[in-house]
Amino acid sequence: MDTTRTAPGTLIREWRTRRRMSQLDLALEAEISQRHLSFMESGRASPSREMVLRLAEHLAVPLRQRNHLLMAAGFAPSYGESDLADPRLKPALAAVELVLKGHEPYPAIAVDRGWNMVLANAATAPFLEGVADADLLRPPVNVLRLALHPQGLAPRILNLDEWRAHLIGRLRQQIDATADARLVALEKELTAYPGRPVAPGSARDAAEAIAVPMRVDMDGAVLSFITTITIFGTPLDVTLSELAIESFFPADEETAGHLHRLAGVRR
Repeated sequence: MDTTRTAPGTLIREWRTRRRMSQLDLALEAEISQRHLSFMESGRASPSREMVLRLAEHLAVPLRQRNHLLMAAGFAPSYGESDLADPRLKPALAAVELVLKGHEPYPAIAVDRGWNMVLANAATAPFLEGVADADLLRPPVNVLRLALHPQGLAPRILNLDEWRAHLIGRLRQQIDATADARLVALEKELTAYPGRPVAPGSARDAAEAIAVPMRVDMDGAVLSFITTITIFGTPLDVTLSELAIESFFPADEETAGHLHRLAGVRR
């Protein structure tokens, strides 16, 4: 959808619907009258630049889409979008590298908004060995495609249906938040791969359901991981706001011991 040709009020209403906020709730949070918000959504009133940014803040609109809202309202974008090679991002990327290195001997990766791998630590390399389709490892490496493709990591993921449901669920949440056409295409591709539709956590005993693990067969050893996602807290650049670090933590002592031994062999 060309958001620059969509009325700003329509976009505000769409974001409010996505966030499941009533008109009254948004008006109260933004400290404006419900009538004024209604007039903006219907097109009877035009929002100022400051009003667009205020509503976007309370709707938790991502920076890229905030720029779209501004342009739809006739204003210039407020947030820059830098190339990863831009010197201005060097301190941020150095911080990412520090986090990745510090997480060793456990795997960690950094991905962009399309789930393409930007950086990875040394502990990630052993998990990429033996991938049947070398094209999956050619940059840009899409980590969702790599994980779920039948010739990628999928044959080694022991709880593939559960992990597949988890990853696709995360992707759908991102699509709901951004309406990104490329992510929609990626979801269509991933859901076409072999696998059974499984509700996240449905096959797991409630007593141990603290997180969905990824269980991987690595040369006969069963490794189990839980993951965390880290993002920059106060980004003002679109590219930086869309950068995320996924860190894999051992879910049991056997996995931790195996990774420490593997790191010793690498040294």
